[in-house]
Amino acid sequence: MSTKTDFTEDEWKLMQKSVMGAGMLVSVADRDFTDSFGEATALAKFLRQQHETSESVFVRDLAAAHGSGFGLTASQQKVETETLDALRSSVTTLTEKSPEDLDAYRQLVLDVATAVAEAKGGVKPAETAVIESIRGALDS
Repeated sequence: MSTKTDFTEDEWKLMQKSVMGAGMLVSVADRDFTDSFGEATALAKFLRQQHETSESVFVRDLAAAHGSGFGLTASQQKVETETLDALRSSVTTLTEKSPEDLDAYRQLVLDVATAVAEAKGGVKPAETAVIESIRGALDS
């Protein structure tokens, strides 16, 4: 089981960006100003819960993310491109350095995306499509 110290600072930041980005990507997939606050709250709450209760030290460390790596005015395209790239890079890093944590990472990312999608009024078709693109990046 790996911890933050097993990765370079850049690798760790990229993995945290990919987790936060997955939640943000789902949120911007179906833009509704009132939903955005609830989805941001769901993202923060889910990560806090994982940080406090996950059986995996790796997941607890990763869920301690602060900040998303994206500015408030980041376009949907920027969030999508950078998140999917970060997901693919993170999978490569984990495959090389910590394959035993890869499944926990994938599950964390998908659970974050799902928690955000379910936060306000149920999962919408655009959110389902984004979750599938996230799943594709995790499986590449």
